[in-house]
Amino acid sequence: MAMNLDSYLGVHAQALTLEAQRTELLAANLANADTPNYKARDIDFKAALAAAAGSDGGSGSGTGSTLAMSSTNGAHLGASGVDGSNAAIDANLKYRVPMAPSLDGNTVDTQLEQAAFAENSVRYQATLTFLNARLKELMTAIVGQ
Repeated sequence: MAMNLDSYLGVHAQALTLEAQRTELLAANLANADTPNYKARDIDFKAALAAAAGSDGGSGSGTGSTLAMSSTNGAHLGASGVDGSNAAIDANLKYRVPMAPSLDGNTVDTQLEQAAFAENSVRYQATLTFLNARLKELMTAIVGQ
């Protein structure tokens, strides 16, 4: 009986990738907390995960609300937008609305970013734990013990 590893792991493989990329964004926000006119960014995680699952055929539902972006020149888009490898991230990348905007135009709220970073790291660790358990189950089935 043939088994598809992607269907066995479910949406958690895509979730791990999205959580890692969100960690990078949150770290960039924290690193630029004192940069004038820096706009804090974040990912709409639920929408990005739904888009990733839909584009990989995981759920089969797809996302009808997003439109594909086209360009006339490859230099008009960033490298991740041209090849489509981060399409779920690019489509759901949002600027964070500041609660108390600063005078220099920076929208990073350090405490909010640290809380989001901590929450994301807990979610990342939980996803890793789940994937580890699924892979151990698979190894047990292969070895037969």
